[in-house]
Amino acid sequence: MKSLALILFLFSNLVLLSQTSMHLSAKELLGNEDADALVAGEFRAVAYSGFREGQHPDRGNGAVNPSDSEILEDLRILLENGFNLIRLYDSGENSESTIRLIQSHGLPMKVLLGAWLDAEVSNHEGCSWLTEPIPEAKLASNFEKNEAEVSKAISIANAYPEIVIAINVGNEALVSWNDHMMTVERVIELVRRVKHQSEVLVTVAENYVWWANEGENLAEELDFIGIHTYPAWEEKVVDEAMAYSIANIKSVQATIPHKPIAILEAGWATTAVEFGDRAGETQQKQYFEELMEWSEHHHVTTFFFEAFDESWKGDPDNVLGAEKHWGLFFEDRSPKSVMAE
Repeated sequence: MKSLALILFLFSNLVLLSQTSMHLSAKELLGNEDADALVAGEFRAVAYSGFREGQHPDRGNGAVNPSDSEILEDLRILLENGFNLIRLYDSGENSESTIRLIQSHGLPMKVLLGAWLDAEVSNHEGCSWLTEPIPEAKLASNFEKNEAEVSKAISIANAYPEIVIAINVGNEALVSWNDHMMTVERVIELVRRVKHQSEVLVTVAENYVWWANEGENLAEELDFIGIHTYPAWEEKVVDEAMAYSIANIKSVQATIPHKPIAILEAGWATTAVEFGDRAGETQQKQYFEELMEWSEHHHVTTFFFEAFDESWKGDPDNVLGAEKHWGLFFEDRSPKSVMAE
């Protein structure tokens, strides 16, 4: 009887341990065991740049930036819809204006600031839209531009320590298909500079495949890993999307198991000739709600891509292209169905 009781006791504890492990596995897998792992304490965040019709970043002839009043309107829309953490992609005039306005108007909002990196390596053999090598003079010029960009990001972060909580060094500058290629060694050099000269957290944003296959050395330098996941670009319908995004993250954590993760981009286009009927407001709403529920439950900061549609992006002759239609709001700032309820 004692032996039977012991067996039953051990079996019941094994069952309890198994159930507990199942309950905790996602948190443990992500390295985000508690709310302290969240960036700025937020799980719900959004990517923002704010360029409206006729506006755009510098394309070689100067930028056409939103006005202060337009930026303020955007920030208030985002706050009203529960976004207290935004991602900015560079440290240019538009980004600095956004942070300045957050401070001067006392808005309860934090910022993940970007340091945009342009090509220091010509990836004409890997990038489908680079038809010829980037000239050496341009690459040398980009080196100096990147130096200035990182210095500016550090300066802004140090000037607004209550608002800028992290700096993202480079955006998809290491993936095989990009047009602004960097080397890992150079990115590490810049990451170390940011860590040495500022007090903020430091991350790098890359596609999940790159992190899973090549990211170990860079991850060691970071406070957290910044992942991009886009099921729609990988032929998934929305009912497959959440499981696929989780699988993407697990693939990274299998390689880099002890580093906190934030999702720096995940989204769903509402119009896209590339996706056909997989795009749509209904699909975006489903993916957003599922992703945010999961992110809250597992204490993972997730920046949904993106706040507002931006018509300047992509092919100007393709008005139905996906790049223009990722917003939670239309370009005129009216809400899509996901934000309308």
